[in-house]
Amino acid sequence: MVDVLTEITIRCPLHRVSEYAADPDNAPEWYVNIDSAEWVTEKPLSIDSQVAFKARFLGKDLSYVYEITEFIPGQKLVMKTANGPFPMETTYTWEALDEQVTRMTLRNQGKPTGFSKWATPLMSTMMKKANKKDLKRIKDILES
Repeated sequence: MVDVLTEITIRCPLHRVSEYAADPDNAPEWYVNIDSAEWVTEKPLSIDSQVAFKARFLGKDLSYVYEITEFIPGQKLVMKTANGPFPMETTYTWEALDEQVTRMTLRNQGKPTGFSKWATPLMSTMMKKANKKDLKRIKDILES
């Protein structure tokens, strides 16, 4: 099982952080490994929305579709792979520490299958490293 939790504090109001992070169109800007995001369903983001992502991870090109399973604007977003290399769930949460500071968490959970399950320890380490870069990048974007 892969279960990676990272968090960061961003000097930016909660509504701005959550709106930016929850918009799949912004994902290629702040995710190190995501090359593109394409809506499968109509905008705006809601439960059952689907977005197709193209990414590169551990030297491999990946294509997968995330389906939104929970969305509470300004609080929480949960996405699960509808298809892709292995089942994965990504959760974002946002918490206002004050009017100008937001804590954002990013959690990835999944159960690699086939060959991927043998690489689980490496995947967890690399995901944590990538997630830290992603959160640093979104912090830099939103604080500039």
